[in-house]
Amino acid sequence: MNRIKKVVILGGGTAGWLSAALLKKVLGAVVDIELVESDAIATVGVGEATIPPIRLLNQVLGIHEADFLRETKATIKLAIKFENWRAQGESYYHSFGAPGRSLSFCHFHHLWLRARQQFGDMTPIWHYDLNYLCAEEGKFAPITAKDPILELPYAYHFDAGLYAAFLRKFSEPLGVVRTEGMVEQVTQHPDGHIKSLLLKDGREVGGDLFIDCSGFVSLLLQRKLGVGYDDWSHFLPCDRAWAVPTARFEQTLPYTRAIAHQAGWQWRIPLQHRNGNGMVFSSAHYTEQQALDLLLGNLQSEALADPKLIKFKTGRARKQWHHNVIAVGLASGFLEPLESTSIHLVQSGIVRLLKMFPHNGVDQATQAEYNKQSEAEFVYIRDFLLLHYHVTERTDSQFWRDMRQLQIPDSLKHKIELFQADGSIFREQHDLFHDASWLQVMLGQGLLPRDYHPLADSFSETQLKEMLKSIKTIKQEPLAKLFSHDEFLRRVCPA
Repeated sequence: MNRIKKVVILGGGTAGWLSAALLKKVLGAVVDIELVESDAIATVGVGEATIPPIRLLNQVLGIHEADFLRETKATIKLAIKFENWRAQGESYYHSFGAPGRSLSFCHFHHLWLRARQQFGDMTPIWHYDLNYLCAEEGKFAPITAKDPILELPYAYHFDAGLYAAFLRKFSEPLGVVRTEGMVEQVTQHPDGHIKSLLLKDGREVGGDLFIDCSGFVSLLLQRKLGVGYDDWSHFLPCDRAWAVPTARFEQTLPYTRAIAHQAGWQWRIPLQHRNGNGMVFSSAHYTEQQALDLLLGNLQSEALADPKLIKFKTGRARKQWHHNVIAVGLASGFLEPLESTSIHLVQSGIVRLLKMFPHNGVDQATQAEYNKQSEAEFVYIRDFLLLHYHVTERTDSQFWRDMRQLQIPDSLKHKIELFQADGSIFREQHDLFHDASWLQVMLGQGLLPRDYHPLADSFSETQLKEMLKSIKTIKQEPLAKLFSHDEFLRRVCPA
């Protein structure tokens, strides 16, 4: 085995430059990093919305939030608002917060369930969630509170193109070498490992470890090494997306909107300089023209460019690490942008690689563990996304009828049945989504447990009612002190 001295990253965009930034920041002088990309190849900027772990990533990189917000035209994301998913005309939030205050052996929602079942208290559980309250009132400011009950977890919406440029500007001074060029040929060692990339201008870029960030093409992992693809289209049939930027609204909402239609859903993402809009749809149920007409008819502000069609197949590479190639980003798989997981999967893939980074060459046991963890992460995200589609009351179109009748994976079936029985939610290792996330989506889609944890009965009726009232008051207290979202942005990113 040979020591890993040089890493070659094929492809730029968010996946490539995020990989370069993290690897170089953490490993420093231990490895050389060269990133090969071509300005002639456009990147897929489906995801402009993120989830809270990106803040930890920025901290690791040493990126100041104000610089990040300014350079990427970012706004704050407290939640996703799901509209028309359970039923037309109804909505709920999947916020980044957690409702109430949990006990040691009993989550808050069990107390809420008892109050609902025994006392007829129909207060929505989101009224005990600070993220929800702030989203509804359009307010935000970072909260540093000693009491976890007042935590306000958040993420960002940003311009994916500007983010990649920002990361490049960050990475190059650290020592990342960027090479402009198109790959003509990929050479291999006798053992199957990738040896080098031959560029169209005749240059050769060799390395010890290769990271495939070539998008859906997956030039190294799929085209060259042929690892195969687990097609999950039968679970997640949406396979197309139209994307179009529009003029920003006067008020900048601190959440993403996901608006369900008859055969897919529409996203609306607020940025400082524009809105991101798109329509994710199933080509088996909508024609491309039907989806485009539906999107253009629901923009609510002026289009700033021609719509762009993106085709994809939900699923994952059967191995995300094979020989000396690790696929990151779209080259590793795609699970549609419903819960803004794409950028996180880039982040988690590179963090996983850093934890298992091969020192003296690729070891099969390390490779197998990496692939095992990657697969588990993809499976749990797949199940979480499928929950939104399968558990619904909608029967108004063939798409929704098909999703209701779908034979879902046993893993998701068990999770649903467990929650329905007694409100239990257990987080699996490598599951990106916390208990509060599963809770909000299951309740939002119409699932309601038949029973609750017996600890909820340890309080008298008066005690329980007072406790719920107190929690609600505590959650509401910060609202008066917080800025509007737009005022926060003006303070952090003055014009």
